[in-house]
Amino acid sequence: MDGIVTEVAVGVKRGSDELLSGSVLSSPNSNMTSMVVTANGNDSKKFKGEDKMDGAPSRVLHIRKLPGEVTETEVIALGLPFGKVTNILMLKGKNQAFLELATEEAAITMVNYYSAVTPHLRNQPIYIQYSNHKELKTDNTLNQRAQAVLQAVTAVQTANTPLSGTTVSESAVTPAQSPVLRIIIDNMYYPVTLDVLHQIFSKFGAVLKIITFTKNNQFQALLQYGDPVNAQQAKLALDGQNIYNACCTLRIDFSKLVNLNVKYNNDKSRDYTRPDLPSGDGQPALDPAIAAAFAKETSLLAVPGALSPLAIPNAAAAAAAAAAGRVGMPGVSAGGNTVLLVSNLNEEMVTPQSLFTLFGVYGDVQRVKILYNKKDSALIQMADGNQSQLAMNHLNGQKMYGKIIRVTLSKHQTVQLPREGLDDQGLTKDFGNSPLHRFKKPGSKNFQNIFPPSATLHLSNIPPSVAEEDLRTLFANTGGTVKAFKFFQRDHKMALLQMATVEEAIQALIDLHNYNLGENHHLRVSFSKSTI
Repeated sequence: MDGIVTEVAVGVKRGSDELLSGSVLSSPNSNMTSMVVTANGNDSKKFKGEDKMDGAPSRVLHIRKLPGEVTETEVIALGLPFGKVTNILMLKGKNQAFLELATEEAAITMVNYYSAVTPHLRNQPIYIQYSNHKELKTDNTLNQRAQAVLQAVTAVQTANTPLSGTTVSESAVTPAQSPVLRIIIDNMYYPVTLDVLHQIFSKFGAVLKIITFTKNNQFQALLQYGDPVNAQQAKLALDGQNIYNACCTLRIDFSKLVNLNVKYNNDKSRDYTRPDLPSGDGQPALDPAIAAAFAKETSLLAVPGALSPLAIPNAAAAAAAAAAGRVGMPGVSAGGNTVLLVSNLNEEMVTPQSLFTLFGVYGDVQRVKILYNKKDSALIQMADGNQSQLAMNHLNGQKMYGKIIRVTLSKHQTVQLPREGLDDQGLTKDFGNSPLHRFKKPGSKNFQNIFPPSATLHLSNIPPSVAEEDLRTLFANTGGTVKAFKFFQRDHKMALLQMATVEEAIQALIDLHNYNLGENHHLRVSFSKSTI
């Protein structure tokens, strides 16, 4: 995931010579400038306007000194923690870009934030300033790639904010009834904690209290601001947004309550105005240092929130979190331990490769170690804590090679590789550089297709020469019964195939994911939510 915003901070008003270098042709006394904009490296068009050197606020930002290989996704990720990004124009030849946000207010927050912390992309400092343009009018035929990236990012945003760059007018902001919001989280593939909510919602004002609970099998929260206007702004900006990539969607309404009564400070509820409250429920009391930090934290809440509320991959969210962490707010880490302990394995059958394939459905497995003295147990290191949580939630209690496996979080922080020259009988394997990782590519569709183990499998990358009968035979040879099969109507590269049981489907996935079907096509297998 190298390259998605790793550090963030910005120089805003630079000397006019630096602002003009390489981007604008102008006479010394003239405000009028004409700029040649290369949208895709080949075509250029004129972009005219006054380049105001006084840096008057605009919702369009001019970003300079970008590394040559930087992608649209990385530039969009710079703006996501501050609000909706409505347009982007990359000037690849000039190492510059224009980024348009939905509101001037969001742009001001972004510029102010980055003037305190220089932003870096790919370890290179970059510069952000207000553009003289009030909106970006891009020729979509010239700018197709950038627009496609933007639409992919925006596809998961609320349908009610048009893509064209409309701003929320002042008149649309009706007075809020209550400072308390009721928050429901849909598609909760990753765990969402009270701290994550605090991090996101603090962007809009001081969060006083949070209570979390589960109702109708859904994670919900009540969150109280000091001022109803903050609640209004948070609802406008965050309702319908995704906390993590293509999942954990926020549904936000005003609560009928106007004040929350919090009795305990623990991982389920917290009153940030009263760090002295007991923890209750037999939970360990909050460490006094942490309690003091909570109290202090409310004074730090002007820092923009640290989590990208949009569906750029977790790296961007983590990067934004890391950036906020440097300004005194605790960053949202990828959460929890990355190492899993898997027990009750069939020691006659299990291999590091089979564990890599199965657990790889839920994250990028880095290392696997089958324990030398206890070969029915293994340690599996995932790329981040969200992935280990996801794998544990979906695979604990499933049957693998005829045995019900147990998956728990390990106390180990990493899986150690054997010392060089030491033969551990192939029980430990490093998959860090595996080409088979499903989630390495930012924004990959695989993030949206994470489902629990099911009898129905989704097959893709099928070459034209392979027929239904070939696939039925192949899957029957894994020891199970193929109950049903269906090619996708529009695309014969994909199909659904149903085994008799979930256990048979797990076995087939382990055996046949990445199977070479010839013509340089390796079969991709994942669990499906559909039935045939």
